[in-house]
Amino acid sequence: MSDERSKPPMLVLLESLSFYRNVRIGAAVGALFAVLLYLVRTLELLGPVIDARDYPLFGPDAWFLLLAFVLAATSALFVAVVLTIATAVRGAREDGLDRPE
Repeated sequence: MSDERSKPPMLVLLESLSFYRNVRIGAAVGALFAVLLYLVRTLELLGPVIDARDYPLFGPDAWFLLLAFVLAATSALFVAVVLTIATAVRGAREDGLDRPE
């Protein structure tokens, strides 16, 4: 019990919402999604890509690698937020059921 009192309240909240687990799941899903789409683009799995653009400084593969990183980060954040909200809603419902009205 003394361990719970020594933790900062924000840490206790994050642990109760399974935030760190949700972030790990989000990172895995985001990375997998970005790698999959990057491979589809670079390996031309859906057919050849018509390059009618000029890519400054780097070639198209480098720009799409940067876009894949942005996609991975935003997908990871989105999945982590959705899972955390779902955990909070589930916890609120369980707490509401335990408490008599």
